[in-house]
Amino acid sequence: MATQFPDDFKCPISLEIMSDPVILSSGHTFDRASIQRWLDSGHRTCPITKLPLPDQPSLIPNHALRSLISNFTRTPLPKPQLEHANPNPQTLISVLTSKSSPLESKLESLTQLTKLSKRDSASRRKLTESGAVSAVLNCLKIHSDGFTLQEKALSLLLNLSLDDDNKVGLVAEGAVSRVVAALRFGSPDCRAIAATIITSLAVVEVNKATIGDYPYAINALVSLLQNGKLIREKKEAATALYALTSFPENRKRVVSCGAVPILMRLADAGLERAVEVLSILVKCKEGREEMMRVSGCVGVFVKMLKTGSSRAVQCSLFTLSCLCCCSQEICGDSRKEGVLDICMGLLEDDNEKVRRNANNLIQTLSGNPSMQ
Repeated sequence: MATQFPDDFKCPISLEIMSDPVILSSGHTFDRASIQRWLDSGHRTCPITKLPLPDQPSLIPNHALRSLISNFTRTPLPKPQLEHANPNPQTLISVLTSKSSPLESKLESLTQLTKLSKRDSASRRKLTESGAVSAVLNCLKIHSDGFTLQEKALSLLLNLSLDDDNKVGLVAEGAVSRVVAALRFGSPDCRAIAATIITSLAVVEVNKATIGDYPYAINALVSLLQNGKLIREKKEAATALYALTSFPENRKRVVSCGAVPILMRLADAGLERAVEVLSILVKCKEGREEMMRVSGCVGVFVKMLKTGSSRAVQCSLFTLSCLCCCSQEICGDSRKEGVLDICMGLLEDDNEKVRRNANNLIQTLSGNPSMQ
């Protein structure tokens, strides 16, 4: 079954689908369990490049890839078919583009094309070369038949976006405008898939700027954070914003759309992805200023320090450290909330980044702030 997934979803060590993908300092992604076994065996080189690694290698969660894998596996994989039973992609695409095709036929064509797109990169390339992208984007314009057609078209578009070679081409063909429209006006499931497509497209650096500059794109994601009816919608929106904000110019855009108070509320409610986005937004002056305006700001991060995962703790420590460097008031609140004691306990944490961030925050709260 695993051979039907994109190769990028497989761990280079185990060759199995990754359940917890992490990025090594070499830039390559592995399943956490596999690369941890490699490191625990004493290896200090990248299994792929053979280049040396630090004594305490960091494993950075690849949230974008994890989200893509999760959405890809949401639909059951196609059953193996005999070669003569394989549908002709061009015929299926023609059904989508024909004005006389009934809705049922278009839905079935999208189902078959989606199955084909799950096979491998070569199948997706063949679909793209056969004109599948323009046909799918055309389906996204149709709203009179409800959201079923749109949801199936978005699922296919997401699969086609998995290959890096397609990501820039999809944006060039106008995918962003259709996806943003789905974010704004689609059903809850459509909005969640649309947000995941944004995450996929934003893997390519040039697309981060293009998407961020597109009217309503970031605004629609922030709106989904606030108004999404499903927790999946909020998570996918936060993941997309996390991907986009690695491009510095997008940080100000996200802040100006009012994301910070919304993210703070979600973080307070336990959504760890919100803390991760805040740890990026705190790097810009506008983001820090907005966070400091939120009542109970420090308490939100302290709560995450006490109950969050290692990644959430790491992000909370970093964010608090940045805020404390800019505000004596935040420093005072942090001391009152017992942050120093919490940080002292984290100096023995297994995670090297948690230890380092805890130490930095201790230094800042002890009177040695340093932030340009």
